[in-house]
Formats: sequence, C-alpha cells, structure tokens
Amino acid sequence: MRSKAGQFEVFIPRAPRVVEIAVLEQMFDFVPDTAFFVKDRDGRYVAVNKSLIERHGLKRKDQAIGRRPSDICPGEFGRLPSQQDVDVIRHNRPLIDHLEMQWQLPHQPCWCLTTKLPLRDTDGNVVGLIGISRDLRAQIKSQEMPTAAAAALQRFENHLSEPISPAQLAAWSGLPPARFARLIKKLFGLTPSQYITKTRIAAASSLLRETDQTVAQIAAACGFADHSSFTRAFRKVAGVSPTQFRESI
Repeated sequence: MRSKAGQFEVFIPRAPRVVEIAVLEQMFDFVPDTAFFVKDRDGRYVAVNKSLIERHGLKRKDQAIGRRPSDICPGEFGRLPSQQDVDVIRHNRPLIDHLEMQWQLPHQPCWCLTTKLPLRDTDGNVVGLIGISRDLRAQIKSQEMPTAAAAALQRFENHLSEPISPAQLAAWSGLPPARFARLIKKLFGLTPSQYITKTRIAAASSLLRETDQTVAQIAAACGFADHSSFTRAFRKVAGVSPTQFRESI
C-alpha cells in the first residue's frame, strides 16, 4: 500500500490470488463488528467475512459471493454502496472513514465508518477493491469520559436545535480543540464533526420512526437550517431521503 498526494492505493501482483484472499477472509472472521470484503472490477463480492453476512441477514457466504450490494440489500440502501464502488473502481476515488448508516437486519439502524481502496495490479490496472466497514457500537465506560466533557456532550444532545461547532463543544468541555478531538476519536472512533453529524442524524431517524412530526419539524428540532439541508445531510449518511427512510420502516 502507498499514499500519494493524499490518495491511497493497494498494489497487488496481476490480480488477487485466491490463497491470499482466503487468508484475509479467515483473519477477518475473527474481527467482531467489522465487515470485510473484496470485490471484482464489476463490484461483485469475491470474499466476505462473517460480520458482513450477519449485517445483511444472510446465513452463508455463498449467498453474497458473485453479487453486488444492490443485489442483496433492497432499495437505496443497496444502491449507495454500489455507487461508491463505481467511484472507487472506475474513477480511482478511495473512500476513507466515511460515516454512514446502514441496516442491521431486520430494520435496525447501524452506524459505520467505511473505507474502500482500489486494488491495482503492477501495471496500474484496477482489478477491484478491498474494504472494511466498522460498526460504531462501542460502549463507553463512565470513567473514560472526563466529567466536563460528558457534561458538554449532554448539553449538546439536550439542545440539538441550536447551532454548534467542534470548537464550541471543546470550549464547553474545557479542553483545547486538539485534545478534545483526540478524546472523541478515542471514545467514539469519530472526529468531532462526525460525532455532531451522527448525533443529529441519529436523533432525526428516531423521530422519523417514532413520531408523526413532519420532516420540516424534525429538521428544525435536530439543528438543520431547513428541509433541504436536512435532506442532503440525511441522504449522505443514510443513502435515502428522510421521507424514503420513514416509508421503508
């Protein structure tokens, strides 16, 4: 693997070797809450681990092999990862720690950080992609969270309708921005900006599932400037609009 001008590429000789892929697949079977996958140039699964199968509610790996995400996940939730694959494979656009919401079947929202890198042979030809998608489910121990920082996050969650920035959150916590960012990364695996987005969208998804409030009302309650900005932000992480999300439940 190497990095050049901010881009990441994975180089392998000619094409993925069956033995090498099998070893990677076996290793990631022992990594909980992390979906691992290798796909061919057409975005079809070549290798998957147990976590990916469980995420999609499948029973066997062969139910995914040779298929695209859009073939095993209905609607927009299957279309989004397939479109990501096109960007990575055809347009050489690595996806690094992309925050997104997926379904842990049946109908359980699952927050993930997804990374996808192009697989290239020694001649520079893209032959597929390799990636992981880490579930964000870690339980935070109270002693790991400084009291002032916990109070700051609680204050934010209690006033989601108000504008907030990472710098403001750090100030509320009494920590320098850089130190606050390290703390949030350690505890949640997210940057402060990602944490803010996740918190707002998670609250909005709950309101969409559990209330009859309009999309505009939910947007205002969760701190979005208007209906349009809420829809753009929600679609970016969920792959569907708020209305489509509500209809899919």
